[in-house]
Amino acid sequence: MTAEPAAIICGLRKSFGAHDVLNGIDLEVPTGAVFALLGANGAGKTTTIAILTTLLKPDSGTAILAGFDVATQGARVREAITVTGQSVSVDPVLTGLENLTLIARLRHVARPKQVAAELVERFGLGAAAGKPAGTYSGGMKRRLDIAMSLIGAPKIVFLDEPTTGLDPAGRREVWGAIGQLADQGATVILTTQHMEEAAQLAGSIALLHDGVIAAIGDQAAILAAAGNAPDLESAFLTLTGAGVAL
Repeated sequence: MTAEPAAIICGLRKSFGAHDVLNGIDLEVPTGAVFALLGANGAGKTTTIAILTTLLKPDSGTAILAGFDVATQGARVREAITVTGQSVSVDPVLTGLENLTLIARLRHVARPKQVAAELVERFGLGAAAGKPAGTYSGGMKRRLDIAMSLIGAPKIVFLDEPTTGLDPAGRREVWGAIGQLADQGATVILTTQHMEEAAQLAGSIALLHDGVIAAIGDQAAILAAAGNAPDLESAFLTLTGAGVAL
């Protein structure tokens, strides 16, 4: 039996004054997949995530997440999701273990210390678990941030440009953490402006340009849509320049 999509978005539109940011977005995100929303700065990625996570109301269109309408069932949507934004939200004074334990208690999770200890090991933070998070590298802070977002077993994990500001080593650390989420069956909706990141992590990619979806599918489908482009970067340039739709 095929699982219902984790997210169904139809005709999503949003403007700020005279500036149209989203011009009718249609998407389906499969359950248990890593889905990348790929686009340059200003393409509308963060606006899309803000709407899907109930932080912003669309002008028109619908979005159903985990079976709930973001416009009319916002509280149910928020219970089903977790969001990791572009800025790391760890407490630098608390240790890694204390950060995780605090969030587990705030979310009323049973056995918060045990849950925190399990996440420390799962994300390879054991050696630094007793050190203040402010002493962590950028990649370690982001891994801790992602670990914190998983407390409470959310159905959908949003990662908004999770490697922003990280060096190559830090980016690969975070890619490993996201790969773990995928291996364990989590539904991850990821925004990125890095073609390599989308190709590395996502089974399905939506290329967002000027508020519309220029192409959507797996990497092979997007390359084919761009006339069998040799790589994702070339496809991106072709599709956004010519406005080709998949």
